[in-house]
Amino acid sequence: MASLSPNETTLFLLALGVLLAGARILGEVARRCNQPAVLGEIAAGILLGPTVLGNLAPQLSAALFPRSGGGAVALDALMTLAITLFLLVAGMEINLSSVWRQGKMALSVGIAGIVGPFAAGFAAAWWMPGLLGLEPGSDKLIFALFLGTALSISALPVIAKTLMDLNLYRSDLGMMLIAAAVFNDLVGWIVFAVILGLMGTVGAGHPDIGLTIFCVVAFALLMLTVVRWLLHRILPWIQAHTSWPGGVLGFALALALVCAAFTEWVGVHAIFGSFLAGVALGDSTHLRQRTRATITQFVSFIFAPLFFAGIGLKVDFIAHFSLLPVLLVLAIACLGKIAGCGLGARLAGLPKREAWALGLGMNARGAMEIILGLLALQYGVINERLFVALVVMALVTSLISGPAIQAVLRLRKPRRFINYLKARAFIPRLQASNREAAIRELTQVLAPLAALPPEEVAQAVLAREALMPTGIGHGVAVPHARLDNLATPLLGVGISCAGIDFDAPDGRPASLVFLLLTPREDDGAQLEILADISRTFRDKPMRDQALEACGATEFFALVRAGQEEH
Repeated sequence: MASLSPNETTLFLLALGVLLAGARILGEVARRCNQPAVLGEIAAGILLGPTVLGNLAPQLSAALFPRSGGGAVALDALMTLAITLFLLVAGMEINLSSVWRQGKMALSVGIAGIVGPFAAGFAAAWWMPGLLGLEPGSDKLIFALFLGTALSISALPVIAKTLMDLNLYRSDLGMMLIAAAVFNDLVGWIVFAVILGLMGTVGAGHPDIGLTIFCVVAFALLMLTVVRWLLHRILPWIQAHTSWPGGVLGFALALALVCAAFTEWVGVHAIFGSFLAGVALGDSTHLRQRTRATITQFVSFIFAPLFFAGIGLKVDFIAHFSLLPVLLVLAIACLGKIAGCGLGARLAGLPKREAWALGLGMNARGAMEIILGLLALQYGVINERLFVALVVMALVTSLISGPAIQAVLRLRKPRRFINYLKARAFIPRLQASNREAAIRELTQVLAPLAALPPEEVAQAVLAREALMPTGIGHGVAVPHARLDNLATPLLGVGISCAGIDFDAPDGRPASLVFLLLTPREDDGAQLEILADISRTFRDKPMRDQALEACGATEFFALVRAGQEEH
C-alpha cells in the first residue's frame, strides 16, 4: 500500500502546523480589528503561498507546499475534508422552519435576492465573457450560469455574525434577514449543484448527466423531508444515551461524510451532501444551541482556518490581480443583490429603512462566494483573474455590510431602553420557571399600562417567541412583539434567581427577562432598544449588580449610571 515517506510525512505535518498557526494568529488579529476571521485566514495563505513566500523563498515554499507527490495529495485530501465539514456547519445555520413561519415576506426577499443578482451576473458574463475571464474553449452558457448563481448566494454565517455584532440577531429584522438568506442559499446551492453536473464533473464511475441531475434533486427533496423528520425523532435518543458532546458530534460528522460521499459519487461535489446534512440536522429543535456551538467551534477553529488559508496557496494574488474585473464584479454583485432584495422587501410591505438594511445585509458574500469560485477554478470554468476578483468582492461585501446596515438604520445614536422601562412593570423576583410563564407574568403588569388585554398581548408575544427564541446570551432575554393600538414602546423587566431557558446562543438561562412591546410601525425603535439592552448588559459586573437590585429605583439608578459611563 502506498504511503508517505518519512520525509514527506515530516514536511506534511510541518506545513499543517505552520498553516494552522498562521491562520489562527491572523484570524485573531482580524477579530481584534472587528473584521471577519476569514480575512486573516486568507491573508495567512497569501503570505505562505506563491504570492509572498513563493516569490521570496521559492524553494522553501515548494518544500512546504508541493504541487505534486504524496504531500500534495495528502494536503488536498485534508482540504476536501475541511471544506466538507465547513459546509456542514453552514447548513446547520439554516432553519427551514423560520422560512415557512415568515411566509410571504421571507420568500419575496429570498426570490428577489436570487433573481436580481443572477440576472445581472448572467447578462454580464454573456455579453462580456472575455473581460470577466471566460477560459478559451469553455462553455459560454455554463460560464454565465455559474457567475449568475455565484453572485446570487449570500454568506449566512457572515450575515448572522454581522447581526450579532449589531445586537440585531433576535430582532424582527434579524429574523427576517436570516429567513430570507436561508431560502436564498438553499435554492442557490441546489442550482449550483446542478451546474456542477453540467460542468463535466461526471467521469468514470459516475452516472450520466441526466441521472446526476435527477439524483441531485431527489436527494435534496429526500434530505429536506424524510431524513429531516427522521433526524428530529432520533436526536433525543442520541442525546439521552450517549455522552455529551461526543455522541451528537460523532453522529453529525458521520452523517455529513456519508452524505458527502453520496453526492461525490453521483458526480456533484461532496460539499453539497454535507450542506444538506447540516440543513436536515440543524432544523431540528432538539439540537440545542450549546451543541450547535460545540460542533461549530470544533470545525471553525481547526478545519475552516486550514481551508481558507489553503486558498492563498493556490493562486498568486498579485500576478492575477486586475482592477477592471474586480470593480466590475463588485459593482454587479452589489447592485444586483441590494436592489433585488431591497425592492423585494418593499413590495412585501417592509418599511423603507428596514428594506434597504435587509438588502445590504443580504449583500454579504464571504466564505460561500470563495468556495464557489474555488470549485469553478478547479474545474476550469474561470481563470485566476476572475477568481481573485470573486475573492476580493466576497471580502469587501462582508466588510461593508455591518457599517452600511448601521448607517441606514441610524443605529449610531440609539434610543435608550431605560426611557421606555416602566417602574410599575419591574418584578424583582419572577415566580415563573419557564419562558411561557415568565412572559405571562410580565404581561400581567405591562399590558394594563397600555390599556391592552393581558391575554391578547401574551398571545402576540408567545407567537413571536415561536418564530425564534429571544434569548440574546449573557443571561439576558428580550421577548417582544409589535402591536396595533399602541402609541409608544413599553418595556418591563423581571429578575429570575434560578434562570429561565430562552434558548440563547450561549446556552445560558436568562436571569434578566425584558418584555418589550412596540407599535406595529415603530420606525426602528424595537431594533434600537434591543441593541441598547444587549450593549448595556454585555459586561458581567453590570449584570451582577442588576440582579441584586431590590427595587425599580435602584435598578434605574444603576442602569443610568452605567450608560453615562459609556
